[in-house]
Amino acid sequence: MYQDNVVLCGANSYEEKYYFNEDFSALPEAIKKELKIMCVLFVSEVGGILLLEFEEDGTLIFQVSSREDDFFFDEIGSGLKIKELQKEKAELLASLELFYKVFFLNEEIEHA
Repeated sequence: MYQDNVVLCGANSYEEKYYFNEDFSALPEAIKKELKIMCVLFVSEVGGILLLEFEEDGTLIFQVSSREDDFFFDEIGSGLKIKELQKEKAELLASLELFYKVFFLNEEIEHA
């Protein structure tokens, strides 16, 4: 279906825009809203561009980039913020990975 990483959503501090991949429109509105808030707050705090992407195996990763001439981008703050989000939003991120694996990768999930 996809060749590279699949972007779930992202925010861009330079253009002040938020992007949500409509392939994931089946997600509940509350989750879409939480993702938007998380991404927009991230780039408003540290700057740059944040993308939440699924790798081939279904792992959800944070991809952060910035313009070469952006001297206000906080690279250290970016790393710290990602760690904070991964801790605070662990349940949400795990649920998104499970959703992707089941509905996009068609993996069978064993019940515990």
